[in-house]
Amino acid sequence: MMTRWTLGCDAADPHRLAEFWALALGYIPEPGYHEPDGALIVHPDGTGPAIGFLRVPEAKTAKNRMHIDIRVSGDPAGRERVIREKAAGLVEAGATVVREESYGGQFSHIVMFDPEGNEFCVA
Repeated sequence: MMTRWTLGCDAADPHRLAEFWALALGYIPEPGYHEPDGALIVHPDGTGPAIGFLRVPEAKTAKNRMHIDIRVSGDPAGRERVIREKAAGLVEAGATVVREESYGGQFSHIVMFDPEGNEFCVA
């Protein structure tokens, strides 16, 4: 039996962060969930975890202990181009590029910050 679960995230602006991550992951707002201090996004067909964002008063002060990796699809030959295109779209939505990573001379992924400074990777 599958266990359904939700990833919970603290946020200064939960609705802004939910909007960003919905765009990044192809998710939608949870139908019927309307809270001024919280937001919830889900995969449109119900697969995958829900992601909740709850307003908290304190600011982020340290590196995330856990983060999301956005894995792009595509054939290996065009993978770098697809990663760069996805990262560029996320910059337009409010993300910041931190650095690019390579292993053994091969491009691997892009490390980014979401609009509230949470680290994530596009790989």
